[in-house]
Amino acid sequence: MMLALLIYCYANGIFGSRRIERATYRDLAVRYLCADAHPDHDTICKFRRENFEAVSEAFLEILLLARELKLLKVGTISVDGTKVDANASKHRNVRYDRAGERVEQLKVEIAELLERAEAADGQETEEGQRLPEAPSRREKLKRELEVARARLEAQAKAQVARERAEYERKLKAREKRLGKRKGKKPKPPDEAVSGDRQINLTDPDSALMRKSKGSEYRQSYNGQAAVSTDGSQLIVGARLSNAASDRRELVATVDAVPPALGRVGCVLADSGYANGSEVEVFERRSVEVLVAVSRPGRRRHDFRPEVPECAPPRHSKPWVARMKARLETARGRSKYQLRKQSVEPVFGILKEAMGFRRFLLRGLEKVQGEWQLVCLAYNCKRLHRLMQAMEGT
Repeated sequence: MMLALLIYCYANGIFGSRRIERATYRDLAVRYLCADAHPDHDTICKFRRENFEAVSEAFLEILLLARELKLLKVGTISVDGTKVDANASKHRNVRYDRAGERVEQLKVEIAELLERAEAADGQETEEGQRLPEAPSRREKLKRELEVARARLEAQAKAQVARERAEYERKLKAREKRLGKRKGKKPKPPDEAVSGDRQINLTDPDSALMRKSKGSEYRQSYNGQAAVSTDGSQLIVGARLSNAASDRRELVATVDAVPPALGRVGCVLADSGYANGSEVEVFERRSVEVLVAVSRPGRRRHDFRPEVPECAPPRHSKPWVARMKARLETARGRSKYQLRKQSVEPVFGILKEAMGFRRFLLRGLEKVQGEWQLVCLAYNCKRLHRLMQAMEGT
């Protein structure tokens, strides 16, 4: 009953636990669904936070039901991402260097306040009763800043480990080259933590992102979705990322499609996913991938004349040439046209029709569960429409 309550309310644009509790009294359909029971908002919030496994199972069962009704066929899928606001303010971000300075400043302030409290000890004054509260607030802020600095140091250490592996690979490749012209020696990774690294104190897993170059930065998550292009517009794979760019999200999003639904044969994605290493992964799996690639050296709103077709583009990579050749064929063009009419309307329905524009939970794991709950609610709503259309025919 609790799971059905969450799915129905999310599908109808009711997301907050207090609003869901209010709907159990005011909404006739919700009262019928709950058998006239009225769960407390704390119970609703706790159930949502602790039962993501049930949400994941229901997500798969809905898709299996759609496939059994012959309303879903997983073969060609479209992948895209959308920025959804986190439950945190961007003004709660703090830089690594600024956090260190603030910690030292707080230590001095706490010591001074404790000295004043000790001097005022024994005096039955209103000021003497209020003094101990001030150091406790500063102690809490100091602990938050120290934890934030520790997380930034761990992130920097993990990044250095990844960059060192790439550095050693490039160094070995350079040593294998014959002759004197081996190219410029690669630069080793810097192990020092950069001072401009920043983290959010409210939700450390969220990040500053923007929809486009003309948009403002917001504290957000990157919601990824894989949608079937067979006309059903059902979400077959849902995952969440805290990376602002989509360049490294294609393989992980396609892998989020449950194997029980069938094998993915073709993947469609926009230019934000253009990454040679990701494309090569699909080529090794014998999965066709069509990703939009822009002409090298061209920018948006660039009104320079087009380069003649006879002149090959400079600095063109082999995978880019192969991808352009696929997209220039009649089959490639007709397939790629399915991308915009399958995945992009889904995000429009999620944000405009259902009204979901901000997560309520915090932390990557919990927000991932809430994103899957949103996609499950959408699939239930969409499957109901498909079944109505099928009965009408």
